Amino acid sequence: MGIIAAREGRCARPETASMSIPRVDGERLWSRLMAMAQIGATPKGGCNRQALTDGDLAGRELFARWARAAGCTVRVDAIGNLFAHRRGRAASSPAVLIGSHLDTQPTGGKFDGVYGVLGGLEVLETLNDRGLETERPLELAVWCNEEGCRFPAAMMGSAVWAGRMPLEAAYALTDRSGASVRGELERLGIDLKAPLERQPLAAALELHIEQGPVLEQRAKRIGIITGVQHMSRHEVTVLGQEAHAGPTPMEMRRDPIRVLADLLPRLYALTAAHGPQAKFTVGIIETFPGSPNTVPGRLRFTVDLRHPDLESYRALRAEAEREVAAALARHRLEGGIECVWQAPGVVFDAGCIAAVRDAAAALELDALEMVSGAGHDSVNVAAVAPTAMIFVPCAQGLSHNEAESASPADVENGANVLLNAVLKLANT
Repeated sequence: MGIIAAREGRCARPETASMSIPRVDGERLWSRLMAMAQIGATPKGGCNRQALTDGDLAGRELFARWARAAGCTVRVDAIGNLFAHRRGRAASSPAVLIGSHLDTQPTGGKFDGVYGVLGGLEVLETLNDRGLETERPLELAVWCNEEGCRFPAAMMGSAVWAGRMPLEAAYALTDRSGASVRGELERLGIDLKAPLERQPLAAALELHIEQGPVLEQRAKRIGIITGVQHMSRHEVTVLGQEAHAGPTPMEMRRDPIRVLADLLPRLYALTAAHGPQAKFTVGIIETFPGSPNTVPGRLRFTVDLRHPDLESYRALRAEAEREVAAALARHRLEGGIECVWQAPGVVFDAGCIAAVRDAAAALELDALEMVSGAGHDSVNVAAVAPTAMIFVPCAQGLSHNEAESASPADVENGANVLLNAVLKLANT
């Protein structure tokens, strides 16, 4: 996933006994994670709750019931973001935002995104259990369509909320069947006339599994996330000519697959040339008309590019575009490459990072400061509010996979760090 370690080591031991520090109910958190995992459960133990499907709606409704039972007021905005609000003593002061997303990949796991939402809910429940009132209000967000697998815009809901994507542009997005975001929101009963407002925020935190192997490999319990790398998604289209697979001689074919075969080793090589932090992924390959005995008339495939260093990212992207153009020219076929989504790298807020660092230290948890290789809604939130993230290990670094797994102890540790960081930020 492309992680850079910036600082590591055992957090300093606090002078006071760590047992006096507030802690969440780990068993309650774990049971809710497992209950949510039953919605859209897959045969191999994962989850399929793609954005704005019936499964996604069922997960959101379950969360809303839990949030209301915890005394929160719940609202949904015009792009489908769901918010649970807990009052603070200074009701009109800027809130502290926590949360993540409930939608999954088609073969996703039980923890990606969901952990951040239910870990945030557990923080609110723990404050209720202890009778603790924060100075600032707390806002718990469930962002709509973070994954971007059904509709081609990752982190969509938070991008609209942050003013980085026009609402109408989000509404116009369609899935492969032609269903639009607007139509699916209406089908699920979400009011498109609901206010699309951004509440004033003092700080924001997101809790997440790492989705990579670094914490596990280094035996660290907590990742203190200082930023997110640069990334973009591109679509490559190659136009050929349909022909019969039997009688058409190879030398007479206008076969777009030749461009793909030519490009792949070149793209892998140029990615390697930019070092181990560079990432290149082809996630979708489609041919049209898609018949086994027909030379395709059109090819479409996706390219995902990532790098934490801006100059290296820009160079990687420019070189990939040149390679596509050169391959098309070599095979005398038309087509091109188009950027369909991008997220610039982010450096998180020093004060929010310090709150996470202090919480991990107080809990005596070994921590590693690192940059996230994956995109998160916090990328958009950071554009309008001081933001940071907390990671916990996941088994073998697997994510976007039905085998995605995290231990109950690590899940509880991360929620405890979130709780104590939230208390600091909400009472400052």
